[in-house]
Amino acid sequence: MAGTYSFLGLFLALASGNNLWEVPAPSHQQFGAARGSWEPQCQYQLRHLQDGARITALLPPNIEGHWISTGCEVRPGPQFLIRSYRFYPERLFKALQFYYRDPHCRDPSHSLVIKGKVRLRQASWITRGAMEADYQLHKVGVSFHSQEMMSRVRAQMNRTCAGFVHTGRSWAPGRVYELVSTKLGRDCSGAIGFTMHELSLLRLERQYNPQHKGALVEKLFLGDIHTDESERVHYRPTGYQQPLQSALHHVHPCPACMEIYRADEHRPPVMPRPSHPPEHLIGQWVSGQCEVRPAVLFLTRYLTFHGDGHTWEGYYQHYADPLCRQPTFTLFASGHYRQGPRSERVAGGTDMVFRVTRARATPLSPAAVQMLNASGPGGCGAAGRWAVGEEQDITETGGCQALGIRLPHTEYELFKVEEDGGGGGRLLLYLGERPTDGSSPDSPNKRPTSYQPPLIQCAGAPPVPSLHSPLVDSVPSRAPNLHPHPALGSALALGALVLRLN
Repeated sequence: MAGTYSFLGLFLALASGNNLWEVPAPSHQQFGAARGSWEPQCQYQLRHLQDGARITALLPPNIEGHWISTGCEVRPGPQFLIRSYRFYPERLFKALQFYYRDPHCRDPSHSLVIKGKVRLRQASWITRGAMEADYQLHKVGVSFHSQEMMSRVRAQMNRTCAGFVHTGRSWAPGRVYELVSTKLGRDCSGAIGFTMHELSLLRLERQYNPQHKGALVEKLFLGDIHTDESERVHYRPTGYQQPLQSALHHVHPCPACMEIYRADEHRPPVMPRPSHPPEHLIGQWVSGQCEVRPAVLFLTRYLTFHGDGHTWEGYYQHYADPLCRQPTFTLFASGHYRQGPRSERVAGGTDMVFRVTRARATPLSPAAVQMLNASGPGGCGAAGRWAVGEEQDITETGGCQALGIRLPHTEYELFKVEEDGGGGGRLLLYLGERPTDGSSPDSPNKRPTSYQPPLIQCAGAPPVPSLHSPLVDSVPSRAPNLHPHPALGSALALGALVLRLN
């Protein structure tokens, strides 16, 4: 099939030698072992995720070691950065954050060096599968790599931290200036809007492929960053950022990893020059991981964009657990999209408008059925007729009040397409990050400034929209045997996020 990539090409090309960045020859198998037959890549990828993808979560997590970004990250704002965190015995840590003026992380502006202590507390009562933690900052320093950034922060310092910048004090590139010092009783971090609340929520995942010697990947998920900058000082995470990966056990190949591994606050990493893939959405795209949204939503996405008529459709399967093994309900949505100009606010991104005109829902657990059947007449499909595994159209009722879905619905979106830095030519689709407060980007001023986890292109676009969900058809429902997590009720009630989707 044109545009189809092998399973191992999609997920892992892991090193087995002594060199941390040694790259083995890729395999191009696409065989569904559990089924004993060949199957389309998109369905194989979804089934692989739903079967747990050989992922285990470690609670409590042992986070000692060196954890790094594997490429340029985008935080709301936007902020372009790379992270390199070391956790030592006795709960001490040193975190490096490198900030850039461009979306490819090639033009550094400043670096932060953060030292402190983190203490694991207990399993989270809010975000299933996560660990809550407390942290204490000992020192935070900033090193500048551009005159522009030095001048701007100096002006901010004079306004927010009087007396810190003394008259006649020189500012020089490469020098580290203390923003926070517990020894001196100083905290001037507010001048740059700095917090480390990401350390208050942690999750450690380990993925192992026994078919390849040494094929181990460890990922450290830290708390999400609020999309509203004014809320970050008070916000305590309930979701995650893109994970850091172990410097020892990470996905291979990783052209950027050695550069990030060796960097320090005086010498920030400079990423390789990016390729320039097509700037269009056409094709089929699937989640590369079980995704976690704030407010305790676990899901996988399978989206198709058609060139003719600019139509799109998507399947969103929701789960009660962070490994996406316990399905609770599936949503289908479709409509039209319009690709706009390059984003003026987020360098490297492209504006887009989504129109959602139709939707269907399939409950896959007794708890979901009970909640949907409690909807009043005309509020969500045929009242009182919901059943496990049976799909209903919710278009005629204008959406579903119980799920917070309104139809028709328009959203102002952001996207970018990149080629995977690990090679192999596969394309990644990044769509805009959903607002942390659960609202909808239903006006241009609410357009996202950061991205969700990338979707992997698993195939080219089919000639016509499909009529049935390949996700539902290819995976037998295990709903009758489920024991949904108690948080499912509130997760369903927060379903405004599920069609604020993309």
